[in-house]
Amino acid sequence: MVDYSPLWKTMAEKHISQYYLIKHGDIDTKTIYNLRKNGNITILTLEKLCRALDCSPNDIVRFT
Repeated sequence: MVDYSPLWKTMAEKHISQYYLIKHGDIDTKTIYNLRKNGNITILTLEKLCRALDCSPNDIVRFT
């Protein structure tokens, strides 16, 4: 199962909001919704999140 709880922790540590990701990270609201529901995202979206947050994929997602 995919778990995006590391994303929310990383965002809090870096003081980055969902609004910032939408405006500056090229992430749309549907993707934010999918992340909240632990839904599927593309590798491209994962890359965009890593760039926007300056982190690695392990700081965004974990598999349980």
